[in-house]
Amino acid sequence: MNILFFGDIVGAAAAEAVIDAVPELRRAHAIDLTIANAENCAPNGLGMTAKQADRLVDAGVDVITGGNHSWDSADSVAALAHPRAVRPYNVADGVPGRGVVHVDVETAVGAEAVTVLNLADRASMAHVRATAGRYLHPFRSWAAAPRHGTVIVDYHGESVIEKQIFARAVDGEAAAVLGTHTHEPTIPLHLLPGGTGFVTDVGMTGPTGGVQGFAYEGFVDGLRTLGDPFAYALPTPRDGEIALGAVVLEVTGGRTTALRRLTEWP
Repeated sequence: MNILFFGDIVGAAAAEAVIDAVPELRRAHAIDLTIANAENCAPNGLGMTAKQADRLVDAGVDVITGGNHSWDSADSVAALAHPRAVRPYNVADGVPGRGVVHVDVETAVGAEAVTVLNLADRASMAHVRATAGRYLHPFRSWAAAPRHGTVIVDYHGESVIEKQIFARAVDGEAAAVLGTHTHEPTIPLHLLPGGTGFVTDVGMTGPTGGVQGFAYEGFVDGLRTLGDPFAYALPTPRDGEIALGAVVLEVTGGRTTALRRLTEWP
């Protein structure tokens, strides 16, 4: 089974680029399952709209994952009602959305069951109002999560060491642990001894030339004038060339056998 995973999609232009490219990428790389982290794809870069969720799935994205921005607006919360959209699983009951989804994937050798689980570290969730006081330990949540078949984890987090420790802890149980959130791709692509494919951060699919895909001027002005880069309102996604940040995994029997980056649009 070949799986295509997009790192954080930043802004509406990046979402449109993914929508346009997914059919050809699926054909060119014989993709059986496509997963995309879309927590930044709203026009303002905060969350995702329900219409975007529909269009991503219609284009060929099978599962949409999220992170700390999954609850940034009423529209983003509404988008979580889509049956193929998930947000971090490790929050208490009552937080909108679901954290795990099960899909049956048609492959050349028949149907295969896949579980996609979304987790987030404490640092990335520190300022999320929707989950204040309701954050749960990611590994304990992993242990309690309903899982069957091939298991893919989107681990949304700032901490490199926590991502790496988690991947080692689930080696042989998860087919892949794919890091998101920082928008900066890490170089090594790991095939762990038990068969888990691991990437500390897949990076972003979004505008280049800014700060994590956003216009940088407001950050710089805040730092220079007030000593605080976050003194002003968060800028919107930058206009610019859209970088592709994605990986392709080859999975057999619930284990990753090959892992490569995709950086070129079709």
